[in-house]
Amino acid sequence: MKDLLLITPPFTQLNTPYPATAYLKGFLNTKGISAFQMDLGIEVIIALFSKKTFEKLFDIALKTDAVLSENCQRIVALKADYLQPLDAVILFLQGKNQTLARQICTTNFLPQASRFNQLDDLDWAFGEMGMQDKAKHLATLYLEDLSDFIIECIDPNFGFSRYAERLGQSANAFDALYQTLQNQTTFIDAITLTILDKRLKTTQPKLVCFSVPFPGNLYSAFRCAQFIKANYPDTKIAMGGGFPNTELRSVTDTRVFEFFDFITLDDGELPIELLYKAVCQSEPVEDALKNDKKYKRTFLLENGKVSYKNNTTKPDYKQLDVGTPDYSDLVLDDYISVIEITNPMHSLWSDGRWNKLTMAHGCYWGKCTFCDISLDYIKIYEPIAASLLVDRMEQLIAQTGENGFHFVDEAAPPALMKALALEIIKRKLTVTWWTNIRFEKNFTQDLCYLLKTSGCIAVSGGLEVASDRLLKLIDKGVTVKQVAQVTRNFTQADIMVHSYLMYGYPTQTVQETVDSLEMVRQLFELGIIQSGFWHQFALTAHSPVGLNPSEYGITPNYKAISFANNDVNFTDSTGIDHNLFSYGLKKSLFNFMHGIGFDMELQDWFDFDVPQTTITPHYIEDCLNTEVALNTKPSAKIVWLGHSPLIREFSKSKKGFTNQMLELTFHDKIESLRLTFNKAEGDWLFNKLEALKPVSGQSLSFAALKKDFETQFEDFELFWFSKSMQKLKEFGVLVL
Repeated sequence: MKDLLLITPPFTQLNTPYPATAYLKGFLNTKGISAFQMDLGIEVIIALFSKKTFEKLFDIALKTDAVLSENCQRIVALKADYLQPLDAVILFLQGKNQTLARQICTTNFLPQASRFNQLDDLDWAFGEMGMQDKAKHLATLYLEDLSDFIIECIDPNFGFSRYAERLGQSANAFDALYQTLQNQTTFIDAITLTILDKRLKTTQPKLVCFSVPFPGNLYSAFRCAQFIKANYPDTKIAMGGGFPNTELRSVTDTRVFEFFDFITLDDGELPIELLYKAVCQSEPVEDALKNDKKYKRTFLLENGKVSYKNNTTKPDYKQLDVGTPDYSDLVLDDYISVIEITNPMHSLWSDGRWNKLTMAHGCYWGKCTFCDISLDYIKIYEPIAASLLVDRMEQLIAQTGENGFHFVDEAAPPALMKALALEIIKRKLTVTWWTNIRFEKNFTQDLCYLLKTSGCIAVSGGLEVASDRLLKLIDKGVTVKQVAQVTRNFTQADIMVHSYLMYGYPTQTVQETVDSLEMVRQLFELGIIQSGFWHQFALTAHSPVGLNPSEYGITPNYKAISFANNDVNFTDSTGIDHNLFSYGLKKSLFNFMHGIGFDMELQDWFDFDVPQTTITPHYIEDCLNTEVALNTKPSAKIVWLGHSPLIREFSKSKKGFTNQMLELTFHDKIESLRLTFNKAEGDWLFNKLEALKPVSGQSLSFAALKKDFETQFEDFELFWFSKSMQKLKEFGVLVL
């Protein structure tokens, strides 16, 4: 028995758990509150995509009177070919049957329907050496063919990472979702509820908490809650997570509380602790709804009306006190790695199992005008100490056996990334990690090399609209020139760069859209961005644009709100239909990511007339050709990442004078570097390099190093900016 059952409803990611329940369970551990967690999505997917289940699905399709599309007719005709390898393919994608890759990559192993039409350039995308990735991509297309079959013949609402998403998107009223919930359960509902019922019987919770991150999880959460109400009437049900945090802040429809007893907002730790006290420590359980109970940011039904309770005086927990995420109970070996499209960043999202952590609560920048910066999850910034972060990393490695980490920050702060990297290096951990950033000037070349050394393999950040006017209007705090320089620094450190790109921002002109595309073309042609994704601007109710629309030249089309409130329709004063640009922008980007199409005219990507770009052909290249100033801040931290050098003393005579010299030979993993100094300065450098290593536990600033040098010698700058020291900086001396 458990007091709480924490559930992520279908569907989120296939390759790794959405971390919300793991975060909550880690916190509950610190309070001695017993809880069981489950990712209902992956359990349903594994039950659904099995030979046994698909035999039933094919039987259903064969008995229907509906006229099937040509694509589904082909899949049904190849029923036996789809069924035979299904279980083996799932095992392969779970990492349990890797030798199957060679079989999958042969030409006649997997049956092929419409999803395989994109295969003409597969070798171009994966090359000759990427057999495992190529096999994962082919296996993913095979599953997507089966997904298309499910959507047409079984359940039109199905999607691998969402279910009935349309019912949760811009659902200002509850009517459509409520009506759907009165209908008979679907085949996928039946699988979901069977798995849920089994878990309810084994855990016997008093309180079931659904974490609903996205619109595509909403329907299943309500369907599960409906089932619990009907079959376990004494069990209380709560909903929290990303969707209610952004969408349900204005809920008034009492019918919602036919399914859920509580809806909590924002950070979940204190709200769930108080719900535990109200539900699990009350006798009888019905006392949980009495007026004298304390709640934190919680909606409930009171006297027949929706009431918002925030009547506790307790403050939210600091990040120091929320505990380490706990992934126990989750079926970690059952997640499947898929490669849907040949985009390197999407591959990171969907391939491999990542431990998810957060470096800081909220966003240290917190100004972008398209973002929901008025909400606490972004507005309240609270970093976590690097030592504590690495403690948590080590605990997760021990628990999950995985050394990969995805830091899911809104934008990871550079200073904390630096401290994290130094702590990882100090502890000699072998980890792989990636995160989201702002392309700000603090990401110097040396910092990027430090991050790479600590295990950072990729960053993603918002270039948004590649226009300085619009970046200023967005209040992004960067310029196109700055973005180019920072992405160059990451790329030279062999860290992959993914850029989020935006079109249709308020007042954006057609000329600015074309010029933005030209900027992106040049960034990819120079190889300083490797991955990207265009998305159209969406107006949200809690962003600065949504809160002050007239300042941005738009007129919102508000609707009466009784359920969800986030996305808002609007008209732009420019009158431009930005939807027209979607296909051309995405098609060009796909080609740029694969190194082709750079010589094409921008007009060729669109089937309507666009103006010539006003951006000069070498604009980005010129941004990169800036002189490096020979100066170092006194407070800059000096770090040595290399090994101790080999030493050789020798004498050098010239014009009757004999000088004692020191030759230092440095080795790294690839090459060697031999430098010569006079003996006194060489000895000083040799001794200082040991102190500059992160593992030494010391920390020396440029000013401290200069002071120490000048107790014995003169003119530290002459030594520091000498050719020998410049070479050594390229070999592992970093200025941070």
